[in-house]
Amino acid sequence: MTDTSEKIDYSKTLYLPQTDFPMRAGLPQKEPEMVARWQEMDIYRLMREDAAGRPKFVLHDGPPYANGNIHIGHALNKVLKDVITRSFQMRGYDSNYVPGWDCHGLPIEWKIEEQYRAKGKNKDEVPVNEFRQECREFAAHWIKVQTGEFQRLGIEGDFKNPYTTMNFHAEARIAGELLKFAMSGQLYRGSKPVMWSVVERTALAEAEVEYHDHESDTVWVKFPVESVGGIGGKVGDEKLRKLMGAYVVIWTTTPWTLPGNRAVSFSPRIPYGLYEVTAAENDFGPKAGEKLIFADALAEECFAKAKLQYRRLSDVSAEELGGIECAHPLKGVGGGYQFAVPLIAGDHVTDDAGTGFVHTAPGHGREDFEAWMDARAELEARGIDSAIPFTVDDAGYYTKDAPGFGPDREGGPARVIDDKGKKGDANDAVIKALIAADTLFARGRLKHSYPHSWRSKKPIIFRNTPQWFVYMDKELGDGSTLRTRALKAIDETRFVPTAGQTRLRAMIEDRPDWVLSRQRAWGVPICVFADEDGNVLKDDAVNQRIIDAFEAEGADAWFAEGARERFLGNRAGEGWKQVMDILDVWFDSGSTHTFTLEDRPDLKWPADVYLEGSDQHRGWFHSSLLESCGTRGRAPYNAVITHGFTMDEEGRKMSKSLGNTVVPQDVMAKSGADILRLWVMTTDYWEDQRLGQNIIQTNIDAYRKLRNTTRWMLGTLAHDEGDTVPLADMPELERLMLHRLAELDEVVRRGYDNFDFKRITRSLLDFMVVELSAFYFDVRKDALYCDAPSSLRRKASLQVVRQLFDCLVTWLAPMLPFTMEEAWLERYPQQKSVHLAQFPEIPAEWRDQALAEKWRKIRLVRRVVTGALEIERKEKTIGSSLEAAPVVYVSDEALKAAIADADMAEICITSGIDICGDAAPEGAFALDDVPGVGVVFARASGTKCARSWRYTDDVGSDPEFPDVSARDAAALHELQALERL
Repeated sequence: MTDTSEKIDYSKTLYLPQTDFPMRAGLPQKEPEMVARWQEMDIYRLMREDAAGRPKFVLHDGPPYANGNIHIGHALNKVLKDVITRSFQMRGYDSNYVPGWDCHGLPIEWKIEEQYRAKGKNKDEVPVNEFRQECREFAAHWIKVQTGEFQRLGIEGDFKNPYTTMNFHAEARIAGELLKFAMSGQLYRGSKPVMWSVVERTALAEAEVEYHDHESDTVWVKFPVESVGGIGGKVGDEKLRKLMGAYVVIWTTTPWTLPGNRAVSFSPRIPYGLYEVTAAENDFGPKAGEKLIFADALAEECFAKAKLQYRRLSDVSAEELGGIECAHPLKGVGGGYQFAVPLIAGDHVTDDAGTGFVHTAPGHGREDFEAWMDARAELEARGIDSAIPFTVDDAGYYTKDAPGFGPDREGGPARVIDDKGKKGDANDAVIKALIAADTLFARGRLKHSYPHSWRSKKPIIFRNTPQWFVYMDKELGDGSTLRTRALKAIDETRFVPTAGQTRLRAMIEDRPDWVLSRQRAWGVPICVFADEDGNVLKDDAVNQRIIDAFEAEGADAWFAEGARERFLGNRAGEGWKQVMDILDVWFDSGSTHTFTLEDRPDLKWPADVYLEGSDQHRGWFHSSLLESCGTRGRAPYNAVITHGFTMDEEGRKMSKSLGNTVVPQDVMAKSGADILRLWVMTTDYWEDQRLGQNIIQTNIDAYRKLRNTTRWMLGTLAHDEGDTVPLADMPELERLMLHRLAELDEVVRRGYDNFDFKRITRSLLDFMVVELSAFYFDVRKDALYCDAPSSLRRKASLQVVRQLFDCLVTWLAPMLPFTMEEAWLERYPQQKSVHLAQFPEIPAEWRDQALAEKWRKIRLVRRVVTGALEIERKEKTIGSSLEAAPVVYVSDEALKAAIADADMAEICITSGIDICGDAAPEGAFALDDVPGVGVVFARASGTKCARSWRYTDDVGSDPEFPDVSARDAAALHELQALERL
């Protein structure tokens, strides 16, 4: 036969990988093209059609606020949601994602006011509905912007038909939910201290407050004891006399609240003493001979602060304290404060700081209010007026209830905080009055954590105002209260991580009644009518007219001319007043489950999952829970998932001032959305995460490895003709890979069920890089490239690579939707999208634990061999492992049995290998963690095959192909017969 070898380019006879799937991803360019493609083909509709009839899985979107570009927190949040909904969609569910937006409230209103101020316009001179329309347009603009940004992230959902809280139907439903609370008697008007923003002129909820360091004036104030006996029971005259003329000393960081003082709280559990000043250094304050009452644990510190020397005279019992009535420290100022100031017991009093006594202004603090209300009946029985004064108005000025500091003050009323959030003159005015009255013990400054509005970033105050509340502890007719219903619902809800349950439970256990009213213009109104005493009109016909009008015209109908008469109808003459406050936006967002989950046929109530940041335990999770429990008796969700916040690489909070922010738009423009998504998938998202350029680069490196593995599979599958080999006929190595797929299928499905994406990502990355690229593909390249077309080994390997590709690409598609779509369409160009596929079903017979254990041992031996060859390669003894034919000494019986029938030369990618059952000689290469195995290097004998590059003794055995091995010659003959050569 004629020698044809000189005419053959052997590289063209190999089944080398062929693919147009590029090594360089080019994600910043390709991803927008893919978004456009998905929109053109309307993939959302196709997904819904494909999922028709399947069980529903619903993640209800917590609405972001429509007032600016998205930030890294939005990106984290939306990617997590997208991965969840996509993963359930690809596992047999109809997992429809409906995005939503929170549109009402102060931030948008504040922006429009800023625009007004810049133009010299006065908001109060603009018709309210004209102002509201500008707010509506502002929100609509940002919804459009954020929609584009979310879609650029690869988020898939019903962006053509999202929910918004400013939609007319939504406003009607929110109003209807409020009216349910009103009709069931849960809504009431009350006067309580609430957190108040002077800058924004509105009440705030806890979720609208954040804490920052703030420096406050502090004062220690003397309350003169005027009488003893009464509240705490009778005590002997002798004991009474020693307290007369003494002073009860309090400490406060809010001197401006002293005009609102009505009591002093103490604790029956704390030891108190009567002390006498023996010497004084200051010009003002206590003088020698004065008697003062302190908690014993704090006396020394307080006397040191005032630079006083002292001695302790006696104990003061709780019984004695309970009988004390003091004069107000501002008695006589402006002709006021002539009332008695009783001492009352309070659970909130401690001896950790201060004096052991707490100045109690029931109009300026929740604990003060509660202590005062607990003692109210007993105080009234003693003839003490229990009315709570309104000492500060909405602008932070003192009122007439603060004599000497309000309108009667020369120069006008003092102010606590001004319009810019700066400290006013109230503290200074009160301190000067205390000095003049000789009731100031000491003064100072304290830097501490203080509540600020999260919108204006300015300090707030606690202020007693009439507001609308929902009862937390009113019995609801079935033996439950809103609080007990909510706590029961928390116990029935799945939390990921579980700590979220404890956190939310603690908040519900301790929270006060829910304050719903805001003194603003942009939002859904508290659409009720009330009489002078706050009693709400309960009339179904009136309520229906309100809801119908809101459905047709939106909540603007409440503010339109003639609204009162329109809604009241024939009851307009009865004197009912139209409430003009608007609802807390948390009530809006807490009601979203009604007009999405309940009203949309493509969703269901309750939701399977709510997912938001951990701050939403006091926000959306919280308000949704209360709203639903108040109207439906249970939570609107079955599970709650929380994520942490994104810090910089050093663990610092991101801020523009530090210059450490990571902008998602920048990451996508430079590296691609899939890189950002991969970062999300590799973090412990339920904790605070870190992000910066180094971390982004780490994810780029991991992505490259993942992409290259995918590319190799695509290139190899270019030669796949779809042959199938029965499992029983497959080589062990292929059956091992199928076993690993079965194991990974369980990891992936369980991980998606548990929302443990890091575990999935880590498992798949390790598998693709360590088990596929560095092992299976490495071992099988020779067979895949060089074996004859008829080779069972090659066909089985192609079949396994096919299974690997289908599994890995679909498993990763929820996480990396762009890259996996690109890979899928490269493999299956006739299909529309990987996102219309399902995770492959894995046959149970693929599992073979005994085989896996055998190959675990084989790979131990292989690791010792490859370690030995790596040394030879570094020393340039060899260039390729195919130049080696090492001697492997295996004295470990279990390892020896495992490799007995294995082709170790093929597995170790050498041209030959000798296995010896003796102990390794001295100097043999070994690994400490693989005892009983040693390797002695030897060079391969024979001739190098010009096609496969293996060294064999049968090169030239076929005269037609004299420079190749017998195996390769046989393959070439087959290729000739098939006319492929």
